[in-house]
Amino acid sequence: MKSELLANEVNKNDVVELQVRIDNNSKLINNLTNKLVNDYCKGLDELVYSLDAIVKDFDHPPTNDMLDYYVVNLPIQLYFSGEAQENLGIKNDVAKAIKQEKYNEVYRALQKGTISDKTSQAELASQSEEITRIIYDRAYKIVKEKMEAASKLLDSVKKVISRRMSENDLAKVDDRRFAERK
Repeated sequence: MKSELLANEVNKNDVVELQVRIDNNSKLINNLTNKLVNDYCKGLDELVYSLDAIVKDFDHPPTNDMLDYYVVNLPIQLYFSGEAQENLGIKNDVAKAIKQEKYNEVYRALQKGTISDKTSQAELASQSEEITRIIYDRAYKIVKEKMEAASKLLDSVKKVISRRMSENDLAKVDDRRFAERK
């Protein structure tokens, strides 16, 4: 018995063409999104990448001064990234309004057709505006995720500094006890 799951046989060429189209459009959207994110998060990214390089250098562990540098500078870059995130949020809201405006204009201009036909034509006519809104929405989310990750990184650096301070205090106590025994 044939499967009735698919109404027609799948045409491999159609699927491959669709995949190529999806890949090309996704690449365009990713490139535009990444450009926005890179423009807005350049300082934060550079700081995180430099800390990453320092942490990976096992032969030269980070000094206290290096860690202090990141404790001071990560919040500064988070501040600027937060401002960027808000700007992206505003642009996302504006893009959404522009998309809705275009949709409504096209829908109202259509004199003939069913509601379904008008909806379909209005959605198609406002597709570029929707893609633009998606780009701003994705960029907003990426910046938000980077900020959350950088905040966790800042907490980790603070914990390392705190641990080092505790170890240093403990070593001083042990040195005094050793000196008193002599």
